[in-house]
Amino acid sequence: MKKLKFFIIISLFFIFLLDSYPLLAKEEKVLKPKEFGVYIKTKTGLVRLLPNLVFEEEGIFFLESNNPRSFPLKDIQYFIIYGQYDMDVLTFNPLLFFNTTPVGKSRYIFGKDIEIDVKKQKIDNLYMIKPKGLLGRGYFCLWINDSAWDFIIE
Repeated sequence: MKKLKFFIIISLFFIFLLDSYPLLAKEEKVLKPKEFGVYIKTKTGLVRLLPNLVFEEEGIFFLESNNPRSFPLKDIQYFIIYGQYDMDVLTFNPLLFFNTTPVGKSRYIFGKDIEIDVKKQKIDNLYMIKPKGLLGRGYFCLWINDSAWDFIIE
């Protein structure tokens, strides 16, 4: 009988402990940028990405490389989008070499979409984007309509 009471008390304690664990978890605080745009959250803070135009030629969408920023893989934590954008068409894509322009600039086409989690924050027009799965090294972009924010992960 004493063993049964002891077992019930221990069981209730563990149920209570496991049930309250999510309440103890901290919610990640997202930094608010000063200006609208797309940012990468690194260990040192927010780094703004410059937009690149998306071109269309004979039904193929591509962009021309325009000296994208480079980041070490270990420093990238998540992405921030601040502003009024159509988040329904947001994609995260690897960029694949397509061809070279007559003046020697490299053109890249969009690879298969990488799944992302988009979380709207309490601040108006602020979104936190995290890729599902692990990031790898390569040339990537966040793409919304006619703009793409490209960057290189080393």
